[in-house]
Amino acid sequence: MKKPIMNKNILEVKNLSLSFGGIKAVDDVSFNVGHNEVVSLIGPNGAGKTTIFNLLTGFYKPDHGEIFKGDKKLNDKSPQEIVKTGISRTFQNIRLFSDMRVIENVLVGTHIRTKYSLFDSTFRTRKYRKEEDSNTAYAMTILSTLGLFDKKDQFASNLPYGDQRKVEIARAIATGAELLLLDEPAAGMNTNESIELMDFVKYLKSLGFTILLIEHDMSVVMNISDRVYVLDNGSLISEGIPSVVANDANVIEAYLGGTLNVNNQ
Repeated sequence: MKKPIMNKNILEVKNLSLSFGGIKAVDDVSFNVGHNEVVSLIGPNGAGKTTIFNLLTGFYKPDHGEIFKGDKKLNDKSPQEIVKTGISRTFQNIRLFSDMRVIENVLVGTHIRTKYSLFDSTFRTRKYRKEEDSNTAYAMTILSTLGLFDKKDQFASNLPYGDQRKVEIARAIATGAELLLLDEPAAGMNTNESIELMDFVKYLKSLGFTILLIEHDMSVVMNISDRVYVLDNGSLISEGIPSVVANDANVIEAYLGGTLNVNNQ
């Protein structure tokens, strides 16, 4: 599962803009994510963070600007095509199949890359069986690597909240992703679960994955991020290492709290 680390950025966003009616949701935003980095995208509610995720994954098309995964331009690609380039995401609200077992949820991720036909699937041909066996072995490897193997036969709905998050990430990895877009992974977690999540994200980085995340929990952001970008009203207002961003007057003003709660765990 270890991914090779390259010198160039894995993701380049250049002058990205998108309007809904007369409202600019994203306004001339540029940023990059290097291989094997953890980069956080933060900002107040309505700043444009999730809109950017939707642009990166093909659910929205930009009015202006360019998105590159390595040398591949993503602007006109469908969500399925973008997944095949090695980008996968999770959502703020967990979207597991609650009536399916953990292993079945992860196997869903592998099917984006299956090459057998409807005929093969219907008649369970040798090609179908061989590919499904390979997918199952890959899913088992992911679960084992992420410490979820002993939960493989449990129904997703029966897992603790933190483990459900991990299964969702495992499913994203099963698509073949090297860049993971995590949308508020700490949402709804208590302090202990947040600490465990931070350790989990650091572990994913140690495996060679690159992570771009949206997060409101500043203690999580400041403890795991290599770099941070801050949005407000669709525009980029600050960027840099966590300690610099946390003390940026523009960032403090945007959050309207006078200070940011960035206490380390």
